[in-house]
Amino acid sequence: MDTLQLPKQDNTAKTLIVLLLLVTIGCWLTMIWSTYHTYQEAPPIPKMMKSINSQLIMTLEDIVQGKEGFQKADLMDYGSLYGMGSYYGEDYTAQYLVELSHEIMGLLAKKHHHKSLKDLSDPEHLTLQREMQKLLKNININSETVVLPDIVSQAITTLRSKIANDLLTDRFEKGWGKAASLNQMEAEKTADFLLYCVLTTVANRPGKDFSWTNNWPPEPSVGNTPTTQTFVWTWASLTLLFFAIGVVVVIFRLYIDTSEIEKPHEAILNNFAKLTPSQLALGKYFIVVSLLLLVQIAVGTMMAHNYAERESFYGINITPYLPFAFLRSIHIQAPIVWIGLGWIGSGLFLAPLIGGKEPVGQKFLVNLLFWITMIIVGGAFIGNYLGITGVIQKHWFWFGNQGLSYLELGRFWQILFFIGLVAWSLIMLRAIWPTMRGLFKSNSFYSLFHIENLLWYSTFGIAVIYAFGMIPLTKIHSSFTLTDYWRWWVVHLWVEWAFELFVAAITGYFLMAVGLVSRRFAERAVLFEWILILGSGILGTGHHLFWAGEPELWLSIGTVFSFLEVLPLFLLILEAIQQYLHLKQNANFPYRLAFLYILGAAFWNFVGAGVFGGATINAPLVNYYEHGTFLTLNHAHTAMFGAFGLLALGLIYLTLRYMAGDRIKWSEKLGVWAFWFYNLGLVMWIFLNFFPIGWPQLIASYEHGYAYARSMEFYNTTLFWQWMRMPGDIIFAIGALIMAWDFWSKTRHFSKVNKENS
Repeated sequence: MDTLQLPKQDNTAKTLIVLLLLVTIGCWLTMIWSTYHTYQEAPPIPKMMKSINSQLIMTLEDIVQGKEGFQKADLMDYGSLYGMGSYYGEDYTAQYLVELSHEIMGLLAKKHHHKSLKDLSDPEHLTLQREMQKLLKNININSETVVLPDIVSQAITTLRSKIANDLLTDRFEKGWGKAASLNQMEAEKTADFLLYCVLTTVANRPGKDFSWTNNWPPEPSVGNTPTTQTFVWTWASLTLLFFAIGVVVVIFRLYIDTSEIEKPHEAILNNFAKLTPSQLALGKYFIVVSLLLLVQIAVGTMMAHNYAERESFYGINITPYLPFAFLRSIHIQAPIVWIGLGWIGSGLFLAPLIGGKEPVGQKFLVNLLFWITMIIVGGAFIGNYLGITGVIQKHWFWFGNQGLSYLELGRFWQILFFIGLVAWSLIMLRAIWPTMRGLFKSNSFYSLFHIENLLWYSTFGIAVIYAFGMIPLTKIHSSFTLTDYWRWWVVHLWVEWAFELFVAAITGYFLMAVGLVSRRFAERAVLFEWILILGSGILGTGHHLFWAGEPELWLSIGTVFSFLEVLPLFLLILEAIQQYLHLKQNANFPYRLAFLYILGAAFWNFVGAGVFGGATINAPLVNYYEHGTFLTLNHAHTAMFGAFGLLALGLIYLTLRYMAGDRIKWSEKLGVWAFWFYNLGLVMWIFLNFFPIGWPQLIASYEHGYAYARSMEFYNTTLFWQWMRMPGDIIFAIGALIMAWDFWSKTRHFSKVNKENS
């Protein structure tokens, strides 16, 4: 590309670039400061806990080894801790908090009234309840040696035996197969870890009148109710959100989408050139995408069925052979892989077009990256199974299952995956470098921010952010709070920061490259979106840090910036509407199918991530009760597939359309059918499963406490709606099957014809 043909960046673009840098620096400095305070104020692990008469209850080593057992057994993919994990089983912190309080109440009833708990009068029960609350809230876990009241010590000892026994016992009525990876000693230490976590939810922070988890979970019986900060920042953030939406609209209309923007003239994707060897080699990426999506749907269907019929899968008890934890680990890792492959393959396809030529050896690198990725995926999935079932014992952390939701793969496979992401970014760079080098020739600092540069920066960001999920690199962190903190750097910052940057950049480049918008508009819009994404997404990770032991400062930071995450999504909708109006005026537009998927991704990004996420469930006063319910499932499914999945599929259809060119007949029929089946399936999930279960579950959490809302007792009241997940699953699966056939037939045919003509 000749840099002389590029329009000079005007004052608006230059101002946006400066703001982008200032926002990025400011947010990361705040993140560093917040990280320091998180480390300083995370729940401490005492060296020992003992009773008043000096009986040893548990030690720091017991708790740390118990955390290892928790991860080794992958309990996070059956139930949840602090609401983090799966929503199938109980939340361990909430359930065992209730059981601990009941055990203490029973001991107090015998001590003071010589009665069983059920025989107490209401005034007696109320008096003992207040005493129980005082005993628990006054425990000082900030001391190196924690001296527990005698009754609390007895209750913990009794409950520890029960938890260990439960871990090693099949309970098929709850969909639980015994933790095959744990022995008796490991199970007991895991129970110690869980009970320590329970104490952090009720014991007050030093000098505060709320617990280390900001009084989560909601459990009125132990005195856990929302804090003042939880209420105040909900109100403040709602006010700020409405004001900020108005500001974004005004800025967009006045400075981004202005009348002096010139007409598009860089529609390079409309001129179909001969395919390069590396482009011809990418078909297998897209076939694997469709296969992994089918795998995800298959295991997801089995998981959904388990909610309705826990003891069997249509009469067959599969739990001993396919534990729910394994199914979930596959279900949530598969989309990371197939969405990533869709983006990787599409990016590698566009790279020679952006760079203007094919670098030597590009095909070899593309093939090498593919087969290394397949080895990583196969190794990680097999390792998950062998780790959960106890086959891998000594090196489970490295080659089995790490036991962290969304980061289940063993550390060895995780390192290889990171290397693969870096390799993708570098392979992209070597292909687009001729153009980037040409852009640098203007000797202007601002030339570093043309859209081609932004696109590559986003690929590098995806690789870099993933590395933070490996802190510490060679061992398990002793603190679950800090482990979960870095886990969210991947799950949130990777998705709602790095992914969103890529979405904005690739969408902007696509719209420019197919002639829907001009370069100047695309670059202005992407820069503005990046400002909003960076300004909200980095610190917005704090809405995941309300209840897992992080300091209360996250209630302010996390709430404000989580709400602001709606703004870039809102902007994407405004742009999508405008792009659609452009498209209606162009009857010969060749990429209608790809644009349909990209338009759908913008819609679900706003609805799934924005409306169902930042604008509703992220509000701390709502999240206090909603956290870890079916409304979270609703947000996760509509945001992950709707926003990022549809974009990946749209980019694949873009590449397939270019492969067809002017020489091969192009049909959109199957792709359109698949698109509408996907969207109908999503809507059916919302209204026939997620909402009918999630809203009563939210009410149950508010009225009866979180432990009840996550119990079998509650889930048994939702069996009809659990079965109603099936219609949406069927419709969605039909769409995936149609698309898989479409990918397979188009890829094979287009590759064959193009090779014959090469």
